[in-house]
Amino acid sequence: MAENVSGVEIQLANVTKRYPGTREPAVRDFTMTIPAGKIVILVGPSGCGKTTTMRMINRLIEPTSGTITIGGEDALKLNADALRRKVGYAIQQAGLFPHFTVAQNISVVPGLLNWDRKRIRDRVDEMLDLIGLDPAVYRDRYPRQLSGGQQQRVGVARALAADPPVLLMDEPFGAVDPITRGNLQDELLRLQTELRKTIVFVTHDFDEAVKLGDKIAVLGEQSTIQQYDTPEAILANPANDMVAGFVGAGASLKQLTLLRVREVELTGEAITATVDDSPAALREQLAGKRRSFALVLDERKRPFRWVHVRELGSAASLRTVGRPIGDLVTTQSTLHDALEAMLAEGGAVPVTGSRGEYIGMIELDTVMATIQQLREEHDAGSEVS
Repeated sequence: MAENVSGVEIQLANVTKRYPGTREPAVRDFTMTIPAGKIVILVGPSGCGKTTTMRMINRLIEPTSGTITIGGEDALKLNADALRRKVGYAIQQAGLFPHFTVAQNISVVPGLLNWDRKRIRDRVDEMLDLIGLDPAVYRDRYPRQLSGGQQQRVGVARALAADPPVLLMDEPFGAVDPITRGNLQDELLRLQTELRKTIVFVTHDFDEAVKLGDKIAVLGEQSTIQQYDTPEAILANPANDMVAGFVGAGASLKQLTLLRVREVELTGEAITATVDDSPAALREQLAGKRRSFALVLDERKRPFRWVHVRELGSAASLRTVGRPIGDLVTTQSTLHDALEAMLAEGGAVPVTGSRGEYIGMIELDTVMATIQQLREEHDAGSEVS
């Protein structure tokens, strides 16, 4: 698996940032190794220095002292602009140029690297396809014509367009609604299984850190590292009271954030049809199996609409009948996400694969059985200790 990693190791050694006129440094003597191809989350209270620490990696903020190496190269000796073209950067609110089209936004860094027009055009379409936006529909749109979630997707595509080994993400999903945020988190995890970049991700949301991180660094004032470990280890054994405060109550229930939909059996099964199938034939199929609802899939086998048998009698096409899909989850989603989606939808929800294709349904009974098992394991562990 190691040969598929496109990211590189980052090392920060004794990095300090001291602003003029301040007695105490914003970041003091920070030392950390960020493994190649992994997602490392910096989490901590507002003002602790986590964003300053991350921005020193691509020198948007210059360190006062210390060393930073990226893939063995001394980042402080590189030309700052050249360094930033090797390090993708995604921020809250996407930060897209409003007067550029989606294609122009994504092609900014490839253009600075003097890629030829065909290579840029092909890369734009490849990135749009990768983030689940149809190039033919979206490449010529402007940011104002996109939803918040679509803007964030384009922001990630822009950060990845020149295929940098490192991606820095500063609270990138903090400004969208919870459902969109969950979907964007899933999208990032799906992309990471394909791309294997080194990702440094800043958040103040511990649940987000647990969901996304291969490793989490819980930071205190001046970016002092309180604990740097896997999410499982931090949930099981917080290093001190501050870390325990971040973990919060219900640590056993947070285990749902460690378990993915791909790890449980998809026992649910929907009657499915594609948008080009006959409404009459689908109605006959539902009647024969004594089912009320069917799931309509688009041309790429992605969940598209729910339709009730009663709506099929007079329907001319499956493209417009029924209601659009509400919430769904992916194989990358956590069981916590799945539970929230079920509560929003009022029952089982569709599960999609790596390209958005329908692969099955997850039911409430499955999640509840897993919660019960986790509680029993937690209680047994408490008795032993």
